[in-house]
Amino acid sequence: MPELLTEAVVTWYDATARDLPWRSPGVTPWAVMVSEFMLQQTPVSRVLGPYAAWLERWPTPACLAAEAPGEAVRMWGRLGYPRRALRLRGAAVAITSRHDGAVPSEVDALLALPGVGAYTARAVAAFAFGQRVPVVDTNVRRVVARAVTGQGEAGPPSTTRDLATVEALLPDVPARAARLSAALMELGAVVCTARAPRCDGCPVFDQCAWQLAGRPAYDGPVTRTQKFEGTDRQVRGKIMAVVRDAAGPVQRRRIDTVWHDGAQRDRCLHALVQDGLLEVVEDDLFALPG
Repeated sequence: MPELLTEAVVTWYDATARDLPWRSPGVTPWAVMVSEFMLQQTPVSRVLGPYAAWLERWPTPACLAAEAPGEAVRMWGRLGYPRRALRLRGAAVAITSRHDGAVPSEVDALLALPGVGAYTARAVAAFAFGQRVPVVDTNVRRVVARAVTGQGEAGPPSTTRDLATVEALLPDVPARAARLSAALMELGAVVCTARAPRCDGCPVFDQCAWQLAGRPAYDGPVTRTQKFEGTDRQVRGKIMAVVRDAAGPVQRRRIDTVWHDGAQRDRCLHALVQDGLLEVVEDDLFALPG
């Protein structure tokens, strides 16, 4: 990324970045990791409360590792995609057993943890440890596509290509590179948004390749947005809410009331058991994993 553009984005971020708890001075690497798990496909506004409650209960990986998996699922509440809770606990167990309870700083070591993928590993390395590694999410891809390559949208993702593209833009100084990664993410989240970009408030308006090209319409391949209503994901969430909110194991007949389509409901219940999010206590009796 041209130095002038980098300077403009970072200067803007330093002056306007949202005051989020995982960005506070002195925040622990574990707290950064928790935030990254929770923020996957979930808006910041929904994460703030659960994030604070999670860290109050489990301020270290060892604290979470000592708990039953079901407690992690219960504490996850209504954040959605509850398998993230099991994966985060699995990572906590591995951190405790392999790394003496300290979140590792190197990308390869982070990638070796259960449930930690390419994005999360690099986000923790950059935001918790100030390393020069590319951090690529939807927001970063969109900003780079518009400001650097002049496209209205980034198109379907490609992990290898996207990481290489963003890495080539990072400054050589690790701390500066990590700061730019955070700034690009923030810019895409609050200004260079997908549907209604606020170009008049963009710090790189005069340098943006898309703007300079006249904001041409994107005509490349697109990624379709998946609906939610009526999907297995919605049904799974309804089943999980019943079991999570119960004081003890839940009878099958109670679960049967949450959705009208019996075949879909049975499929989702079976999948939840297979995923380890529920366990069968006895015939027709279900509970969170112990």
